[in-house]
Amino acid sequence: MSKQWVVYLCGEIHTDWREQISNGAQQAGLDIDFVSPVTDHAKSDDCGVAILGAEENNFWHDHKGAKINAIRTRTLIESADVVVVRFGDKYRQWNAAFDAGYAAALGKSIITLHDPELTHALKEVDGATQAVCETPEQVVRILAYVIKQT
Repeated sequence: MSKQWVVYLCGEIHTDWREQISNGAQQAGLDIDFVSPVTDHAKSDDCGVAILGAEENNFWHDHKGAKINAIRTRTLIESADVVVVRFGDKYRQWNAAFDAGYAAALGKSIITLHDPELTHALKEVDGATQAVCETPEQVVRILAYVIKQT
Protein backbone atom coordinates (compact mmCIF):
# COMPACT_ATOMS: atom_id res chain seq x y z
CA MET A 1 0.00 0.00 0.00
CA SER A 2 1.34 3.39 -0.99
CA LYS A 3 1.16 6.30 1.44
CA GLN A 4 0.84 9.99 0.61
CA TRP A 5 3.53 11.57 2.77
CA VAL A 6 3.22 15.10 4.15
CA VAL A 7 6.46 17.02 4.66
CA TYR A 8 6.42 20.42 6.35
CA LEU A 9 9.23 22.72 5.15
CA CYS A 10 9.92 25.55 7.59
CA GLY A 11 12.61 28.07 8.29
CA GLU A 12 14.70 30.37 6.15
CA ILE A 13 12.78 32.09 3.35
CA HIS A 14 15.51 33.87 1.39
CA THR A 15 16.78 31.02 -0.79
CA ASP A 16 15.20 28.40 -3.05
CA TRP A 17 15.86 25.37 -0.81
CA ARG A 18 12.14 24.46 -0.75
CA GLU A 19 12.01 24.32 -4.54
CA GLN A 20 15.21 22.27 -4.66
CA ILE A 21 13.72 19.67 -2.30
CA SER A 22 10.35 19.66 -4.06
CA ASN A 23 11.95 19.30 -7.51
CA GLY A 24 14.33 16.61 -6.29
CA ALA A 25 11.48 14.63 -4.73
CA GLN A 26 9.46 14.90 -7.93
CA GLN A 27 12.42 13.68 -9.99
CA ALA A 28 12.82 10.77 -7.57
CA GLY A 29 9.14 9.86 -8.00
CA LEU A 30 8.30 10.43 -4.35
CA ASP A 31 4.64 10.77 -3.38
CA ILE A 32 4.97 13.81 -1.10
CA ASP A 33 2.68 16.71 -0.34
CA PHE A 34 5.00 19.56 0.65
CA VAL A 35 3.49 22.22 2.92
CA SER A 36 4.99 25.30 4.53
CA PRO A 37 4.27 28.46 6.46
CA VAL A 38 3.45 31.62 4.54
CA THR A 39 6.81 32.54 3.00
CA ASP A 40 5.89 36.05 1.84
CA HIS A 41 7.50 37.97 4.70
CA ALA A 42 5.33 41.09 4.45
CA LYS A 43 2.12 39.09 4.09
CA SER A 44 3.03 36.95 7.09
CA ASP A 45 3.94 39.95 9.27
CA ASP A 46 0.88 41.98 8.31
CA CYS A 47 -1.87 39.34 8.20
CA GLY A 48 -3.11 40.19 11.70
CA VAL A 49 -3.66 43.87 11.09
CA ALA A 50 -4.95 43.24 7.57
CA ILE A 51 -7.67 40.97 8.98
CA LEU A 52 -8.28 42.30 12.50
CA GLY A 53 -7.43 45.97 12.18
CA ALA A 54 -4.49 48.32 12.57
CA GLU A 55 -2.38 48.63 15.70
CA GLU A 56 -0.37 51.65 16.76
CA ASN A 57 1.97 49.58 18.92
CA ASN A 58 4.37 47.31 16.99
CA PHE A 59 4.15 44.66 19.70
CA TRP A 60 0.41 44.20 19.10
CA HIS A 61 0.88 44.41 15.34
CA ASP A 62 3.38 41.52 15.49
CA HIS A 63 1.34 39.67 18.12
CA LYS A 64 -1.76 39.55 15.93
CA GLY A 65 0.20 38.24 12.94
CA ALA A 66 2.08 35.67 15.00
CA LYS A 67 -1.12 34.28 16.50
CA ILE A 68 -2.83 33.93 13.13
CA ASN A 69 0.27 32.37 11.56
CA ALA A 70 0.44 29.93 14.49
CA ILE A 71 -2.93 28.50 13.42
CA ARG A 72 -1.40 27.44 10.10
CA THR A 73 1.94 26.39 11.56
CA ARG A 74 0.54 24.21 14.34
CA THR A 75 -2.03 22.57 12.09
CA LEU A 76 0.51 21.73 9.38
CA ILE A 77 3.16 20.46 11.83
CA GLU A 78 0.57 18.29 13.57
CA SER A 79 -0.47 16.71 10.26
CA ALA A 80 3.08 16.28 8.92
CA ASP A 81 4.91 12.97 8.74
CA VAL A 82 8.28 14.71 8.57
CA VAL A 83 9.33 18.27 9.45
CA VAL A 84 12.32 19.79 7.65
CA VAL A 85 13.75 22.87 9.35
CA ARG A 86 16.16 25.10 7.41
CA PHE A 87 18.43 27.51 9.25
CA GLY A 88 20.20 30.12 7.13
CA ASP A 89 23.29 32.06 8.10
CA LYS A 90 22.13 35.62 7.42
CA TYR A 91 18.95 35.82 9.46
CA ARG A 92 17.94 34.51 12.86
CA GLN A 93 15.06 32.11 12.40
CA TRP A 94 13.53 32.13 15.87
CA ASN A 95 10.31 30.78 14.41
CA ALA A 96 12.18 27.83 12.90
CA ALA A 97 13.65 26.98 16.30
CA PHE A 98 10.15 27.13 17.79
CA ASP A 99 8.78 24.95 14.98
CA ALA A 100 11.52 22.38 15.59
CA GLY A 101 10.78 22.35 19.31
CA TYR A 102 7.04 22.03 18.73
CA ALA A 103 7.55 19.19 16.26
CA ALA A 104 9.90 17.44 18.72
CA ALA A 105 7.33 17.78 21.51
CA LEU A 106 4.78 16.09 19.25
CA GLY A 107 7.19 13.25 18.48
CA LYS A 108 7.51 14.21 14.80
CA SER A 109 10.46 13.08 12.72
CA ILE A 110 12.67 16.12 12.13
CA ILE A 111 15.42 16.83 9.63
CA THR A 112 17.48 19.98 10.05
CA LEU A 113 19.20 21.64 7.12
CA HIS A 114 22.01 24.11 7.69
CA ASP A 115 25.58 24.97 6.80
CA PRO A 116 28.35 23.33 8.84
CA GLU A 117 29.27 26.72 10.32
CA LEU A 118 26.00 26.64 12.31
CA THR A 119 26.54 23.21 13.85
CA HIS A 120 27.75 24.53 17.21
CA ALA A 121 25.00 27.14 17.51
CA LEU A 122 22.32 24.58 16.65
CA LYS A 123 23.68 21.64 18.65
CA GLU A 124 20.61 21.47 20.92
CA VAL A 125 18.19 21.69 17.99
CA ASP A 126 20.17 19.09 16.05
CA GLY A 127 20.17 16.90 19.15
CA ALA A 128 16.38 16.57 18.89
CA THR A 129 16.40 15.62 15.21
CA GLN A 130 16.71 12.35 13.37
CA ALA A 131 19.07 13.75 10.71
CA VAL A 132 21.21 16.82 10.13
CA CYS A 133 21.75 17.77 6.47
CA GLU A 134 23.94 20.32 4.77
CA THR A 135 22.25 20.26 1.34
CA PRO A 136 18.72 19.97 -0.02
CA GLU A 137 19.94 16.93 -2.01
CA GLN A 138 20.72 15.11 1.24
CA VAL A 139 17.17 15.82 2.44
CA VAL A 140 15.76 14.34 -0.79
CA ARG A 141 18.00 11.28 -0.45
CA ILE A 142 16.76 10.69 3.11
CA LEU A 143 13.14 11.04 2.01
CA ALA A 144 13.75 8.64 -0.90
CA TYR A 145 15.28 6.09 1.44
CA VAL A 146 12.49 6.39 4.02
CA ILE A 147 9.67 6.30 1.47
CA LYS A 148 10.99 3.98 -1.27
CA GLN A 149 13.96 2.30 0.46
CA THR A 150 16.24 3.54 -2.32
